[in-house]
Amino acid sequence: MALNIRLMRKEDIPQVTEIDREAFPTLWPPINYHRELENRLAHYIVACGEEERVESPEPKAIPPKGSSSLVSRLRRLFGNEPPPPVRQYIFGFAGLWMMAGEAHITNLAIWEKHRRQGIGEALLIALIDLATELDASLITLEVRASNTAARRLYSKYGFTQVGVRRGYYTDNREDGILMSLEDITSAPVQANLQRLKQAHSQKMGNSRLPAFS
Repeated sequence: MALNIRLMRKEDIPQVTEIDREAFPTLWPPINYHRELENRLAHYIVACGEEERVESPEPKAIPPKGSSSLVSRLRRLFGNEPPPPVRQYIFGFAGLWMMAGEAHITNLAIWEKHRRQGIGEALLIALIDLATELDASLITLEVRASNTAARRLYSKYGFTQVGVRRGYYTDNREDGILMSLEDITSAPVQANLQRLKQAHSQKMGNSRLPAFS
């Protein structure tokens, strides 16, 4: 899979919002990503296809009197109307908040049909790199107690359980496991990250991770 991870842009928001609604249907109120992109504490990234494209719906203009849908179709057919803009297809996204030297991962979500393909791991690697570039000393996150796959992934990258938030998730009062990766710029953490990054890159093939600096 040809995968590119980069910072989120405004034009990504419609796709990111759809992924968010699928992954976190009980979260209320929903996140306003327009506001998040203007928040200096928030940093978001997306995993998109190098080749895949998606057409973005344009608002429908009210036709003038006397016009018809046939006229509109003919105009588009003969090039008098621009085609809908084409944008990169988003597989998933992730974000963190940076506060007082601590990077807190707020969300990491993939379209369900694209899960178990290494995209979530690529996003996690990129988040750790981003936190390092932002001079974070540690990274924290919460994960559902029942989400064993995510907990295994975080443990693989050196996160350890440091607490439990009882009834943290409002939809079913499930506990949230608080995990932390400390001293992220230390030699052992960086050596483990580079080893895992290389192995993941070989598995994914043409994937391209970002340089945030």
